Amino acid sequence: MVDLTDLPPSRQAELREAIELFYFAYRSFTEPPDRILERRGLGRTHHRILYFIHRQPDISVQGLLKLLAVTKQALNAPLRQLIEMNLVAAETAPEDRRFKRLRLTPEGQTLEQELTGVQMRLLQDAFAGAGATDSAGWRRIQALVAGRSPAAPVD
Repeated sequence: MVDLTDLPPSRQAELREAIELFYFAYRSFTEPPDRILERRGLGRTHHRILYFIHRQPDISVQGLLKLLAVTKQALNAPLRQLIEMNLVAAETAPEDRRFKRLRLTPEGQTLEQELTGVQMRLLQDAFAGAGATDSAGWRRIQALVAGRSPAAPVD
C-alpha cells in the first residue's frame, strides 16, 4: 500500500480529481474509435497496432513488440487478424529473411485515419480551447506520466 500521509488532504483531493479527469478524458478519447472498431469485430489493441504501424511503416514485428511493450502471445492474435482482414501487410525483410516488415494496406490506412482522425479532432478542439500554454503543459505532464522526458520525441 502506498503511504499518502505526507500529503495534505487538499493535495490528496486534487490528485483524486486529476485521476478522475484522466479516467473520464480517456473514456471520451477511446469511445468513438471503439464504436468504429466494434462494427468490424475489432478492439482497442487493433487500433494501437494500426496506429503504430502507420507511424512507423516497415516496422518489424520485434520492433512493434518492443514499442507496445507486450508479449508475442498478446500481439500474435490481433496482428494475425489484421493481416487476415487485409488491413496490415507483412513482408519478409529483404536484408534479413528472419524478420517481417509490417505496413498498412490501403484499407488499413483508411481505417487508421478514421480511428485516429476522431481522436485528433477531439484533441485539436481541446487544445484550441485551452490555449498554447495549457496545451504545452498538458503534453509535458503526459510525457512525465508516461515515463518520458518532456523534451524527448515520441516514438
